Amino acid sequence: MRVQSSATTASRIAVAAAREQQPGLGTLQAALGVIAFSLTFPATAWGLEGFGPWSLVAVRSVLAAVIAGGCLLALRVPLPARRHWSGLAIVAAGVVLGFPLLTTLALETSTTAHAAVVVGLLPLTTALLSALRVGTRPSRTFWAAAVAGAAAVLAFTVQQSGGALNTADVYLFAALLVCAAGYTEGGRLARIMPGWHVIGWALVLCLPLTVPVAAFALAQEPVRLTAHSVTGLLWVAAGSQFLGLVVWYRGMAAIGIPKASQLQLAQPLLTLVWSVLLLGEHLPVAAPLTAVAVLVCIAVTQRARG
Repeated sequence: MRVQSSATTASRIAVAAAREQQPGLGTLQAALGVIAFSLTFPATAWGLEGFGPWSLVAVRSVLAAVIAGGCLLALRVPLPARRHWSGLAIVAAGVVLGFPLLTTLALETSTTAHAAVVVGLLPLTTALLSALRVGTRPSRTFWAAAVAGAAAVLAFTVQQSGGALNTADVYLFAALLVCAAGYTEGGRLARIMPGWHVIGWALVLCLPLTVPVAAFALAQEPVRLTAHSVTGLLWVAAGSQFLGLVVWYRGMAAIGIPKASQLQLAQPLLTLVWSVLLLGEHLPVAAPLTAVAVLVCIAVTQRARG
């Protein structure tokens, strides 16, 4: 028993050491996750052209779970240890169910640009929850740059939406909290098991709920299949819900939750670019200035001790 425990400990140390030797790869993986997530709101807007909000969220989760479950079965991945299931439940509640549902409901009455305020606050919130849950202690320089980046994004998105608040804000701020919790717990678990196992098992864990909800919602809400709606559904299922989270959790495990989370400061601006290209929304003049400010903050957080 002691030999097995020592071997397991040695294996974890070896994995951690290997990850520490590849910070550049971890940053790249986290950045790829941010790019995937930046397409989520525009893809959701496309999906809502043909699906109701409950149908879109439930079907995307089921499709993502089928992809993840197929990979887990094909590779004969064993079930996670019992002590990890509570953490996987938090990931499932936050990033599989909570964030997609709340943001989809918000996007029924909000523009993608206004919804980006959630992402603007998400990096700082994730870093705060990481400090509380995982015990990370970034430097003061890191916190200063993180707050400055969040403030820049907030100022931009609020100004862009005219400073007006609407009923969607309740959904958006709730989405912010549950997603940050899911990111934090997923980042912690990704240091113990492969990142794709984390999101894969979280998706499978939701199937007993998402399958009946999908069936009921599809029967109650009108469905209109178009090129936009199908493309949007497929992206949020395969890209945002599975592949994006796979590389995101791997990146967080490699470079740490606080540093990875600050890369998301670029996500609202990327979302705005996609919104212009895919949805025809107007690009404000302040966008390039905000982009420069955010990139400076990201550079500082990546170099700061964290």
